[in-house]
Amino acid sequence: MATNNMGLLQLMLLLQLWTGVLTQLAEAVRSLDEEVLTLTAPASSRDYPDPPARRDVYSNGKIHDITHLINPKMPKWGSPDGMGQVVTIIDDMKKGAVAYTSEMDLPSHTGTHVDAPSHFFEDYFDKGFDTSTLSLKTLNGPALVVDVPRNSNITAEVMKNLQIPQGIHRVLFRTLNSDRKLMYQSEFHSDYVGIMGDGANWIVDNTDIKLVGIDYLSIASYTDAVPTHQALLKNREIVIVEGLKLDDVAAGIYDLHCLPLRVLGAEGTPARCILTGL
Repeated sequence: MATNNMGLLQLMLLLQLWTGVLTQLAEAVRSLDEEVLTLTAPASSRDYPDPPARRDVYSNGKIHDITHLINPKMPKWGSPDGMGQVVTIIDDMKKGAVAYTSEMDLPSHTGTHVDAPSHFFEDYFDKGFDTSTLSLKTLNGPALVVDVPRNSNITAEVMKNLQIPQGIHRVLFRTLNSDRKLMYQSEFHSDYVGIMGDGANWIVDNTDIKLVGIDYLSIASYTDAVPTHQALLKNREIVIVEGLKLDDVAAGIYDLHCLPLRVLGAEGTPARCILTGL
């Protein structure tokens, strides 16, 4: 009888222990991002919106996707009509194919993208300094998002007044471009805000900045495209990221993760960029 009681007590203790483990496991699962939880739901219980939702903020604001969605209506450099068709279906299941396959047709400087030194230097182009040679160390790390004055391009005077501290290596400029929603308009606007040549020289000569990003298709103002790019790219030390989605990102310090496509010979390639809280 005593032996039976001892066995029952051990069983009860094991059940309590297992219940505690299951409770902790459930709490851990609940703490996971909601996107992960959907993977565990039965297929029959999933609610698929039409079209499916595409989000920019995840994990209760801890992750910001600052990459613009590539689509036919987004702006294209110099075009009044936007990108046009990007994806063409090659194999169509509606026509008997066993799977969908497609081809993409897009310029190298589409949407959120990076510039390589070869973009504005023939010598660098010939020597192969394409986007696949850009430093991932530079493209990933702490970054400062700054609001710049809305009444001018980014000149040397503007840069000086921003008082960006030494030791800041990555700066993302949020400008009037975001206020005007230029990246959501098909027509290309040449009056966008960008960095002037003297502003680029000031960055090179007076800061520790090794990555600059902006919220339209070019880091450079339309009138100073050549001098600005050449000043920033000349020494192959500064990475340029263009077409960033900074609409709802507050100014401050974040962790930047930016990964361009690795394409041999490309002077520019689309990139996926996110910001996470430090």
